[in-house]
Amino acid sequence: MASSKKTTPSAVAPSLGPSSAAGAAGNGPSPLVAALTRTAGAAIPLAVAVVGGMLGGGGKPSAPVAAPAAVVMQVGGNSLAGMTCGGVGTAACDAPYPMLTKGHPVDWWFVFKMNAAIFPKCGGGVDARACPFGDSVQPYSSFGQQYVYASAEAPTLADGDPECLGDGTGDPVGATFDEVYNGNYHYLIWNDQPYGDPALDGCSGGSCGAPWGHSKGLLAWNDAGVGFVMQVSTPDWPGSGSKAHPRASEGNTLGCVKDDNVKVSQHFFALRLTEPDLVAVLGALKNASVVTDPTNAQLANVGGPPEVVSAVNALGPKSGSTTVVNTTLSTGVRLIGKPSALNVPPWQMVSSVLGGAPLRAATWWETPEIPSTTADTVVSCWSPSLPNKPGAVEIATAGVWEGKVFALTGGLPANGNHAKIGVSTSGTPYAIFGDENQQGALSGNCGSSQNGRGGMFFVMQNQELVTSMTGLLAGTSAPVAQ
Repeated sequence: MASSKKTTPSAVAPSLGPSSAAGAAGNGPSPLVAALTRTAGAAIPLAVAVVGGMLGGGGKPSAPVAAPAAVVMQVGGNSLAGMTCGGVGTAACDAPYPMLTKGHPVDWWFVFKMNAAIFPKCGGGVDARACPFGDSVQPYSSFGQQYVYASAEAPTLADGDPECLGDGTGDPVGATFDEVYNGNYHYLIWNDQPYGDPALDGCSGGSCGAPWGHSKGLLAWNDAGVGFVMQVSTPDWPGSGSKAHPRASEGNTLGCVKDDNVKVSQHFFALRLTEPDLVAVLGALKNASVVTDPTNAQLANVGGPPEVVSAVNALGPKSGSTTVVNTTLSTGVRLIGKPSALNVPPWQMVSSVLGGAPLRAATWWETPEIPSTTADTVVSCWSPSLPNKPGAVEIATAGVWEGKVFALTGGLPANGNHAKIGVSTSGTPYAIFGDENQQGALSGNCGSSQNGRGGMFFVMQNQELVTSMTGLLAGTSAPVAQ
């Protein structure tokens, strides 16, 4: 179908990529990178490092102390601007890339799928579902496949096309997945909630609990190891990376699986990867104990450079690591990985790795909830291996889009949220896309819930995107810990 996506390039310049220390580690700047935009914010090193209900809610945490000013990079430009490949009547792309629509590659995109209570059905409130990647339209009691999105071309959130998210090639999720499912690339899928299709060792009732990583997503790459990562928050999707190996019982189109995973809000984030980036992401997946099986053709088509093959084949077992992964990828996007055995509250950990940055996060906020915290809140479930004292972490319980208020808490009502996203509230402008909910404990049972699980967080310094996401997350907050 014809695309109605924005195509005007953003004024934000492409990222310079990581520092020389990152390059020395084999993860240096992309040759496609062209410029550097600087903004004022907190001093955060960019070199690769590894360091050891509903709409209710109380008052917001007290204002954090401003971080010292410094010069930092702003990332998020589009090195693929002007590239045309993989579309109707065009040559195939030389590598799988994040796609805004079929044949329209970009360096990254972010999609927030709205919930079914406030933004029901598809664009315009119509039911126009299709299931091109398997199964049939499901008789859900309610569903919501309206969405907003931002990308390397236009980092401010905008309404998506009126079609249903994920069930065609005119939206970012559907177009990017189609490229892999109907293509010939290597791929890897991981999901801690496969619901029995495929059946995996260590999972009970279709879900894989602690200490397995609470992480879901898709990697795709060519023989040179160039490709993308797509992080998803959706249980039960995707469950197969190729039409040659369809799922037996669950379906493989977003909104067409047996589980109603399009009732509450969800998020999706895709990012271009170089071969060193791919190896770094695979290392973070291992560190997080993600649920996958490289020998299962539904979940993996292994190939490419030897170091990539080795890293993929190392996945599957649980990891005993307590070391945080903290690396900067070639796009300038930072990858933070939490291991399951590091029993600390997830978003306080992210704040620590980001220099104590104050954050506001929206996750599946449900029992056992971790309350909002200030920079002075005592966090007893902590590790001396973490580099900084965490800053304030606000828990968003409501958001706003186009004047409509929607809930950002967990639970099964249709007015709920299962996305895991956040922003910094002052200092360096961070947009964060994560795997983990703010559930667990600040003290006491430190292995509780998400404290005892692993996951990944992709962090982008981009003022335009952060400003837009801040507006999306504007609303009530959870009470501050007493």
